Amino acid sequence: MAQATATTAESKLWGGGRSPFNVSYGKMMMWFFLLSDAFTFGAFLISYGTTRFFSAVWPDPNKVFHAFPFMGHANLPLLFVSLMTFILIMSSVTMVLAVHAGHYGDRKGVIKWLLFTIIGGICFLSCQAWEWTHLNHQGAWWGSFTDPTMPLSAFAGLFSDETTQTAAFAAGAGLQATHDFYNYFFTITGFHGAHVASGVVLLILALVNTVNGTYDRRGHYEMVEKIGLYWHFVDLVWVFVFTCFYLL
Repeated sequence: MAQATATTAESKLWGGGRSPFNVSYGKMMMWFFLLSDAFTFGAFLISYGTTRFFSAVWPDPNKVFHAFPFMGHANLPLLFVSLMTFILIMSSVTMVLAVHAGHYGDRKGVIKWLLFTIIGGICFLSCQAWEWTHLNHQGAWWGSFTDPTMPLSAFAGLFSDETTQTAAFAAGAGLQATHDFYNYFFTITGFHGAHVASGVVLLILALVNTVNGTYDRRGHYEMVEKIGLYWHFVDLVWVFVFTCFYLL
């Protein structure tokens, strides 16, 4: 009796192959990658937050990010980055629809929604390129604000109040804060932008495979689902980047 019980228990043990949690090897590895990537983004944002916490002054996002393409010198705080965020969130919605279509083997649906997602990703990258170019024309770049001979007019309007700005720069704190702000901004948004660009490349490859019927021959659209996990992660990270740089 004891031997029969032991044999039954042993037969229930996982002997390899498909995961007992019904997760394929590919999906599990994608989750491991996303977890490690989350630690990297977390380290960047924690470093940024720590630097800001211990700074006496810090540039005001409403003053820094107030431009909009083709609107001249109009003061539109955070409107452009709100548009960028909306585009990325909508691309996440279309990615969900592509994965949903894949679950039902709807090849045309997958093609349509992947195409919309790719367009969304390209639009977001184009917006980020414009934002970077505009800031660069304003004199902002990695290390641009480290030159103590630069006139205070180069920093005009970056802080919430002019009295604080004048006092801060007289003490040198404002110059350092502005330097740190832009170094972190270009590093973190650039790192995120590289992830978006990588995601667009993956989406294009998935679209080509879908058009060629590769996933139909495999009998599943799991690759689309794995790329979807990556894309949603990129969108989620942007929420934290948006909050840290543009809202706080």
